[in-house]
Amino acid sequence: NVPEDQADKLLLASWGLPKAVLEKYHSLGVVQMFEWQAECLMLGQVLEGKNLVYSAPTSAGKTLVAELLILKRVLETHKKALFILPFVSVAKEKKCYLQ
Repeated sequence: NVPEDQADKLLLASWGLPKAVLEKYHSLGVVQMFEWQAECLMLGQVLEGKNLVYSAPTSAGKTLVAELLILKRVLETHKKALFILPFVSVAKEKKCYLQ
């Protein structure tokens, strides 16, 4: 579980994302994460680019973790990222969503 003194880490606004990105997530109803999602982001040095392997059921919120990691790295390093998705339809949907 997320320690009580780090409960604010459940809020997307606590992760240093640009206002436009936060507004987009908020418009979709995403204001905070589940505890397990915040735990993934706080593990080791994952925010510094170290590997993370996690598993959760379908529609549990795995994509949000990947999106936040990608967004933070791209914005902080000004480099490109590769987001691999399992189906063309999902890739097209994600492309529109991320634009």
